[in-house]
Amino acid sequence: MALRCDLIIRDATIFDGTGGPRRRGDVGVTGDRIVAVGDLGAASADREVIANGRALAPGFIDAHTHDDRAVMCGPECMTCKISQGVTTVVVGNCGVSLSPARFTKRPPPPLDLIGEDGWWRFDSFGDYAHELKKRGSEVNTYALVGHQTMRVDAMDGDVMRVAKDSEIEQMRLRVKNSLAEGASGFSTGLYYPPNMHATTEEVIAVAEPLRAFGGIYVTHMRDEADRVLASIEETAKIGKRVGVPVWVSHHKCSMPENYGRSTQTLALLDAYNQTQDVFFDMYPYPAGSTVLMPDRLRDDVKVMITWSIPHPEMAGKYLSDIARGWNTDIRMAAERLLPAGQVTWQMDEEDVRRIMAHPSSVIGSDGIPHDAHPHPRLWGTFPRVLGLYARELRLFSMETAIHKMTGRTANLFGMIDRGEIREGAYADLVLFDADTVIDRATFEEPKQASAGIEEVWANGVPTYVAGKGATGEKPGRLVTRNRV
Repeated sequence: MALRCDLIIRDATIFDGTGGPRRRGDVGVTGDRIVAVGDLGAASADREVIANGRALAPGFIDAHTHDDRAVMCGPECMTCKISQGVTTVVVGNCGVSLSPARFTKRPPPPLDLIGEDGWWRFDSFGDYAHELKKRGSEVNTYALVGHQTMRVDAMDGDVMRVAKDSEIEQMRLRVKNSLAEGASGFSTGLYYPPNMHATTEEVIAVAEPLRAFGGIYVTHMRDEADRVLASIEETAKIGKRVGVPVWVSHHKCSMPENYGRSTQTLALLDAYNQTQDVFFDMYPYPAGSTVLMPDRLRDDVKVMITWSIPHPEMAGKYLSDIARGWNTDIRMAAERLLPAGQVTWQMDEEDVRRIMAHPSSVIGSDGIPHDAHPHPRLWGTFPRVLGLYARELRLFSMETAIHKMTGRTANLFGMIDRGEIREGAYADLVLFDADTVIDRATFEEPKQASAGIEEVWANGVPTYVAGKGATGEKPGRLVTRNRV
């Protein structure tokens, strides 16, 4: 009997996510799985899409997001991702997660990046996972729980000190329970005030449950500037002591005096990788974005404001221009803007390219979905890698670019049957035009969908169609490390 599918995508140029060579063929989908790949001329389907040679890849996996709240807010929040071809996001990064903690007032920065009053109601990861399932999402969600979130909760906001043993034990139990309820790892943001006073020993103690659950430790390191090498050493030490893989978030060499040091950092990461698992992601821009921190501003580093509670009209304006208009310096202007967010031009493009081209790198947007004037990486990261860095600059092949955004990411995070086009894999797919795909989002106009993305499917269900936008379907699921 001839094969019958729910969906067949015919005559596509298939990039299977492994990094192997592209090939022409068809892909058949039934339910949420790929059931056939190759010549399906004898097969039929309820729906057929004629690709005419356009590229078909596994849905892109955003290795670093702050989408904890956005995944539950529908197309208004997630069109920025599905319009890029993203089908899975990793949330809970930088020590910032929407659970497990319950706050009755706005939490301190940077926790306020993902939730305002009313959103901090998930006292357990299980509560968060339940609401995610109830609301549904356009994308699959792979979740970490954040040290900063738990630290503010356990220490009742008194975080500018070393934690007591009882507080460390409370956080450790939170991690243990979260992993049992479906979280896949534990993250820190040792650069930020709620986390910076945590000692290495505290992090090791809180992370200890990862070993038994096979979890992963992910970190925004203590320093990405002058002490970036020491921070990598600390990260590796934590992983070695806990006995789990470690993941360096948005790897960079920050500030002008450190430009070019990626030759040192990549060599050090390679050295550690000889004896333990040390992974890293990066985003394809020379500017970063986070909460505005007046005490860390510098006159020689350009800053744009992304949001401000007392002065929302300043979103999208440069801090130097705001300070000039207020007849003050940038630090005083920043103090008046708080709480607020910023884009900071603190990296060198050559370092960005060197880190991106490294065989070990994978791609994460680090986009902040609730900013009034977000960094363009929120809307443009994945098409930018494909269109600018792979097609135009030829930094690597299209096959390599897709591998960094699909199969490699899924493998390192332990996402079973994700990130590849093969029989039995989940039908997370993106159809795009390899000749035209490119980001359109800019620092001046950041909320713009990319060009060249034709259609996106998560678990076999279409979530985005070019010219029509989000379909309104919410087929996303919670993805748990090394578990189907």
